[in-house]
Amino acid sequence: MDKLEEIFELQDALNKRIGVNLDALSDEEKAKWVLQYSRAMQQELAELIDSVPWKWWAKYQEFDEQNAKVEVVDLFHFLVSAAQVLGMTAEDVYVAYTKKNKVNHNRQDSGYEKKDESDSRHI
Repeated sequence: MDKLEEIFELQDALNKRIGVNLDALSDEEKAKWVLQYSRAMQQELAELIDSVPWKWWAKYQEFDEQNAKVEVVDLFHFLVSAAQVLGMTAEDVYVAYTKKNKVNHNRQDSGYEKKDESDSRHI
């Protein structure tokens, strides 16, 4: 088993332990959980932002790299859960990531002068 597959299994076990079973959700339940996990990711992102000295007017701030790392991992927990809600496996995420990465490189190669999502419809 590769590391990403293991992460997906660990996240599924954690979700089930806290009473969140993402198996066989209705479309309504999927929408609810995607929203829940998106909100959780917003909060974790805010906590990540608070790990860096972003307040240009405040001199007391320091970069908390250790906390920033923890917040990235927290984000990943919720991101994996959102992927699982959508029925994605570790393999699905890997395949979609590599396809989207190629699209992003192609966009950079072409100058990415206009927004056009049609190049991502195959993902």
